[in-house]
Amino acid sequence: MNNKDQKTTNFSSVDLLIYIWEKRLILTIIGLLAAVSSIIISLQIKERYRSTVVMFPTTGASISKSLLSSNYMGRQDAYGFGEEEQAEQLLQVLNSEQIRIRIMEKYNLMEHYEIDPASKYPYTRLADKYKKNINFRETDLMSVEISVLDTDPQIAAYIANDIAALVDTVFNEMKKERALAAFRLVEKEYRDAELGVSQLKDSLQTVGGDISYSLRRSGGSSMADLTRALAAYGGSFITLTNHLDHETERLADLRQRYQEARVESIQDLPHKFIIDRAYASEKKAYPKRSVIVIVSTISSVLFGLIVLIIIDSIRQRFSIKKED
Repeated sequence: MNNKDQKTTNFSSVDLLIYIWEKRLILTIIGLLAAVSSIIISLQIKERYRSTVVMFPTTGASISKSLLSSNYMGRQDAYGFGEEEQAEQLLQVLNSEQIRIRIMEKYNLMEHYEIDPASKYPYTRLADKYKKNINFRETDLMSVEISVLDTDPQIAAYIANDIAALVDTVFNEMKKERALAAFRLVEKEYRDAELGVSQLKDSLQTVGGDISYSLRRSGGSSMADLTRALAAYGGSFITLTNHLDHETERLADLRQRYQEARVESIQDLPHKFIIDRAYASEKKAYPKRSVIVIVSTISSVLFGLIVLIIIDSIRQRFSIKKED
């Protein structure tokens, strides 16, 4: 920047300071009016208190496989902390309609938020209020935070803790519906296989009895008698034995799946680790009255200064035109 430009800038800055000094009375009045108005408005805003719950998601590992399966090679342990994927799933559940409706009904939020059911779009307004006062976010450490604002600090804490508790309820309801259907399918296959093995054993026992009977009837004392008996029934005996071995292995596999599916269908394990529970806050979170007053006053003074500059600039332009 050259000396000429610097002088112009300094001159403009000095001019502005001189202009502000000349208009100090008007600007002071504007500032006082803005301060008084913002104080009155801020006092009319209801105080709201914030309560938070911080929790970590559990892993997505199968409880039944990690507990019952001897050859489970899963990457995640059923008792460990979850990762980003599980945190995102937790956020989706927290934002679900199931939780929202239960909280709205339990705390009668329509009345609590002073929304007239007979007014226009009451449920839309209720949903907007809910989203404004109840928020969920993933932290940098991959934990999930539930934040609730309310005019009653105790209700804010109750709502936050209830939402955290409902996570397990909703998770388990969704998983149980699918797990129960899977369990019924596996149970049918297992019972059918169990019945099949039992029938094969009976058939094998019958063939063995036929062989024994044939030997007894012929005296069973010579190799020829044994050969005739095996020729008559040996093929069926070997076929049934091989089939029984195969079905017994299949039954053992189905028994493992049956046990795993049964555990999945009845489990009520938590899907989160709560680090910090919500409590009734002693200090209000909103509004910050001092901030409102300061920001409103400064904004009003600056706006008033700009308006005064524009008005004086217009006057000067008209004065120049009249002189011309």
